[in-house]
Amino acid sequence: MTLATSQSVASPSKHLPSAQVFDDEVPPLDESELLTLSPLDARKLASELPLGTRFRLRETITPVQYAFLQLNGCIVFARVATPEEVARVLDEVDQVEAKLLREGIESICGVPVWFGTGADGKPFLQRMGFSSFYSDWLEAFVTDKRFEPIRRLIGEEARIGTREKDGVVFNRYINLPGSLRPDLAWHTDALRDVFYNREMPGPMLNVGLHFDRIRPSDGGLRVIPRTHTQGAWDTVFQKVHFVTNDDDPREIMIETWPGDLTVHDGRMWHRVKGSPYDGARSLRRSMYVPYVVDSYQPKDAGTATNAYMKIFDGIMKVRGAVAKKRQQQARR
Repeated sequence: MTLATSQSVASPSKHLPSAQVFDDEVPPLDESELLTLSPLDARKLASELPLGTRFRLRETITPVQYAFLQLNGCIVFARVATPEEVARVLDEVDQVEAKLLREGIESICGVPVWFGTGADGKPFLQRMGFSSFYSDWLEAFVTDKRFEPIRRLIGEEARIGTREKDGVVFNRYINLPGSLRPDLAWHTDALRDVFYNREMPGPMLNVGLHFDRIRPSDGGLRVIPRTHTQGAWDTVFQKVHFVTNDDDPREIMIETWPGDLTVHDGRMWHRVKGSPYDGARSLRRSMYVPYVVDSYQPKDAGTATNAYMKIFDGIMKVRGAVAKKRQQQARR
């Protein structure tokens, strides 16, 4: 029984993906005869697989899956969430969004919530940390036992940090005049570590769930494979973080279907390319779950916003005001 069917829902969700969305789905690699490969043979096979290969999440990470991630820095697990669970996640986010607006909540556990302006002129949620803070169902979903292989992949001592860092982060990207985030330029997650520690950090695995059918023509998550092993110099100087947004001949698009789970090493160059479409056709939704290995540093409703986040929040508030004005002009 899935989490989505464990309790009754009053009516079908408007977010339930249609069956047609999966008509062109690429099936995951059949690993039934590959489960006992040696690390050397698994690495050899992984090097021969297309970068767009999809895998099935099993009770344990397979030798080929581990080798593929280590070699390329990214991997896709097909349909880890069912269509019903995809719909339930989005329903829960809608309910939390309504609560934030109704009660005037501007941050959760010290992390600012970012709203753009929707096509109807109303606030439109674009980024929310600690998404599961006001949703027991989301909290249960992201800690479900099916994700245990992912936790062990990151480390035997790893834990799901729903009350640490930024918690469970939900993102919406959309092309509208009032949008704060139609895209996200090239960056790595290692820049801060390089500046503070003068060396590259260890693996920084980002675990994301995806809720839309995103094709190469739609924009979406792009990565430059194998750059997770680059040195500090390339990390700092190869591109201008959060500014450079040009196509790169080495980049690949992470194609997703609703319910897919991706893992990518944050040390690699990655970005979210904006959609060439406008409005609902451009919508892309994802949710990132934190897996934490360092000391336990929980946050709660009384946690203050740190200086780093205040700066970003100030920038986003200015962008939000400009975007709202653009949206108002577009509606005239």
